[in-house]
Amino acid sequence: MAREIWKAGTFIYPIPAVMVTSGTYENANIMTVAWTGIINTNPAMCYISVRPERYSYNLIKENGEFVINLTNEELAFATDWCGVRSGAQYDKFKEMNLTKERAQNVKCPIIKESPVAIECKVKEIKELGSHHMIIADVLSIDADKKYIDENGSFDITKCDLIAYSNGKYFTTGRKIGKFGFSVEKKKNKSKNNTIKG
Repeated sequence: MAREIWKAGTFIYPIPAVMVTSGTYENANIMTVAWTGIINTNPAMCYISVRPERYSYNLIKENGEFVINLTNEELAFATDWCGVRSGAQYDKFKEMNLTKERAQNVKCPIIKESPVAIECKVKEIKELGSHHMIIADVLSIDADKKYIDENGSFDITKCDLIAYSNGKYFTTGRKIGKFGFSVEKKKNKSKNNTIKG
């Protein structure tokens, strides 16, 4: 297979497109972030990478907390808009008709319309270059009950989460397998299931 070689850059796609809330409940901002992910399971940790000139950067640095709000197809327009407008000039909750909801463990609000909100406490900020990586402990996960199935699990197929890839947004959600399916043993057919003539 022929390959083309490009210069070094950011091309680990797709990645989540999330809206990060920060500040206080009364004075909150929303910033769209694509550079985000899981760092550790125990203790639960995640990160966001943010340009220090972003309005939210100082809010997060001063308050030491933020919320990662996952986004879905219904929130795609707001997700994009909150990424290209500055919180220094706009009340993004008001402009995008989004609803503030009080978080359980942090002062900044969650976005009520978000399927899942991840409350985070800043642990460390690594200044890496164009972006600073903000490493955080996950304090709680707030999931909308309408996406919880009868077994108490979050059903990702119900909420049309969106991802970002090379300047474009895409929906996710079609299940193609589960963790470990490649080595899962096939169930033996019962002898009682034989066809009788």
